[in-house]
Amino acid sequence: MKLKGMWFRILGLLVLLAFITACGNVGTTASPSPAAPPANGTTLRIGSKNFTEQFILAEMYAAALEANGFTVDRANIGLDNEAIAHQAITSDQIDLYPEYVATALQAILQEALPSPPSREEIYDRVKTAYAERFNLEVLEPSGFENNQALAMTKAKAQELGIATYSDLSQKAGELVLGGPAEFFERPDGIRGLQQAYGGFQFRDSRQLTPSLRYPALQDGTIDVVVAFSTDGEIAGLDLQLLEDDKQFYPPYQVAPVVRQNVLEANPQIAEILNRVTAELDDPETMAALNWQVDGPDGREPADVARAFLQERGIVQ
Repeated sequence: MKLKGMWFRILGLLVLLAFITACGNVGTTASPSPAAPPANGTTLRIGSKNFTEQFILAEMYAAALEANGFTVDRANIGLDNEAIAHQAITSDQIDLYPEYVATALQAILQEALPSPPSREEIYDRVKTAYAERFNLEVLEPSGFENNQALAMTKAKAQELGIATYSDLSQKAGELVLGGPAEFFERPDGIRGLQQAYGGFQFRDSRQLTPSLRYPALQDGTIDVVVAFSTDGEIAGLDLQLLEDDKQFYPPYQVAPVVRQNVLEANPQIAEILNRVTAELDDPETMAALNWQVDGPDGREPADVARAFLQERGIVQ
């Protein structure tokens, strides 16, 4: 009888041990370890060129990446032009920056535009060449285009009967042109217009930084300004955007350019930045953001960028 009782006690202990083990396993399954931050604090060095839209785009990239665990170095936001930005990314001074695809084709690759200009062909040529020649990845392009343009005050344009580039090409000798230094050097600047339209021999020209272009137009220092189609000042100052009637300028979509080794180490960067780019769907959206900075509100690009991303549900 004593032996039988002992076996019952042993059996009870085994049942209790099995129950405790099962409970422990259930608890472990129900409470997985929290996932590590996706970026693990990796620092990304973001650059941009030196005008409002580029500042906003770079700050959008920065805010979206920070929201996903990256640390961002903004020291190179505001580089002078595309040549300097390209030199910075190919010499390992920055990891990514926003670039206009048609600018990359003409100013960096020194290649002629397809005829007629095609969004798809321009993008494919740049993406392939950047990967092969520079070890750079060109991510998805924006839906909007920021095309190079020429603008005048409506009063001056109406006075001289100028509505198109063809009109302007014939009356340029009466006028002063103002624009950034690269417009007078790049193949898609004044030299290209002269070849495409003839004429375009201005009475004088002024090289102006982005912040001085529109004040110079308003105070009469210049008569024609080199503009971009998403400049907030065009609508904000009620200017006349001239028609490129021979369609000289190609579509200038913007896309993030990222060093391949950085993207290979952090593949989530592509998904994050492509989501930002997908929200930039039309020129009016970008022009309105630019005007928040350049208009009377005078907001900071970082604040405008974050508010937009919050509105679109990309950051909190």
